[in-house]
Amino acid sequence: MADDSKKSVEIKTDDAKDEDSSNDDNSNVNIAENDEQLKTFKDLVSNGVTEVLCEACEQLGWKTPTKIQIEAIPVALQGKDVIGLAETGSGKTGAFALPILQSLLASAQRLHTLILTPTRELAFQIAEQFEALGSSIGVKTAVIVGGIDMMSQSLVLAKKPHIVIATPGRLIDHLENTKGFSLRALKFLVMDEADRILNMDFETEVDKILKVIPRDRRTFLFSATMTKKVAKLQRAALKDPVKCAVNTKYSTVEKLQQYYVFIPSKYKDCYLVSIINELAGNSFMIFCSTCNNAQRVALLLRNLGITAIPLHGQMSQNKRLGSLNKFKSKSRSVLLATDVASRGLDIPHVDCVINYDIPTHSKDYIHRVGRTARAGRSGKSITFVTQYDVELFQRIETLIGKKLPAFPTQEEEVMMLVERVSEAQRFARIEMKEQGEKRKRPRGEEGDDTEQSSGVRKKLFTSCGFRIKT
Repeated sequence: MADDSKKSVEIKTDDAKDEDSSNDDNSNVNIAENDEQLKTFKDLVSNGVTEVLCEACEQLGWKTPTKIQIEAIPVALQGKDVIGLAETGSGKTGAFALPILQSLLASAQRLHTLILTPTRELAFQIAEQFEALGSSIGVKTAVIVGGIDMMSQSLVLAKKPHIVIATPGRLIDHLENTKGFSLRALKFLVMDEADRILNMDFETEVDKILKVIPRDRRTFLFSATMTKKVAKLQRAALKDPVKCAVNTKYSTVEKLQQYYVFIPSKYKDCYLVSIINELAGNSFMIFCSTCNNAQRVALLLRNLGITAIPLHGQMSQNKRLGSLNKFKSKSRSVLLATDVASRGLDIPHVDCVINYDIPTHSKDYIHRVGRTARAGRSGKSITFVTQYDVELFQRIETLIGKKLPAFPTQEEEVMMLVERVSEAQRFARIEMKEQGEKRKRPRGEEGDDTEQSSGVRKKLFTSCGFRIKT
């Protein structure tokens, strides 16, 4: 890895302590002042971002920095700890990736950075972005997540990559069991989607990790929402941080058209099929509350000829990545997901998010609908509200501070689908039962996206004489 001395940064560490009154009294960055001055990544050169990284940004199609990047990058390059609060889809990864790569350019070191994420898919996505930005300077990354063989991960860690991207649980496994692996020389710690990490009960793991890494380090904490747990973590892990807040209240992006549909619970599947058919040609991300429901609805839609694919926690890691890649490559138009996919995943072409099951935590709504209308594009979200969900829906409206309009549906047309959908539901239940039995067999592997159910679908098409257009 070449040492780029032309634009190296003088990092200030503890001098800032004397200037700040206390850990809790964070300095706040004013967006409006800098927003006018900094329009491109090259404008950030004066603050220390090297030409090499500016070129990498251009190759990735990042023409202008986002608000959070304008705020966080100059502060990070001054050597300060950062708390980044920004809505989902606002370019948070770039905001911490560029300062870290800049530091690596100035002084190359193995096991330089640890990035903690709440989900496996987000870890792989962050690794992809680091590899793309750092390809010209030879950055080596390692993704350490569950669902993958520990021995192969140990071999990768033995090569001492520059950047480790990990979920907390699996990282602890390696810290306790992998000989020779230590983070004692770590320079940077990043907690991405910090509120989600803490909500998933990773607090004890995070505490253990904080005890085995150096105190003299730089810490970046990025989150879409500032919860009490995040505030507590900030006091424990950061030194005199600067808060870069792009959104002060919980908000969704302006180009997102949000709707709701008030429907009887027993006709949810019929309304779903009707809306997918009405918006044919679009790509959909449909959120369900349980793994079982995501799998069932995926089978149901597939039985009706719609190219649906599930993504949930009960699938093996390879199958989860396979599902994600098929959806990203547009070979599948509908992704049925649990909240494992609601955070951080950047899939540019999601046209519509459907909340099949309303989220029990209102803040999860913001993350779910944030999968569409990303990076300035427009998008749609439709939330199904049954007779049991009214109170949860009202909480969501209170949180985002707006009343959502109803999505227009024709009840007569929806009811015409009842018979066909009921038949598809019956076959989906049969397939679910078959898959459950397959899992009980030793070394049995179920299909990654339920491709094997074609025999049941043939029966359905012959019995109903029906295929929905996609």
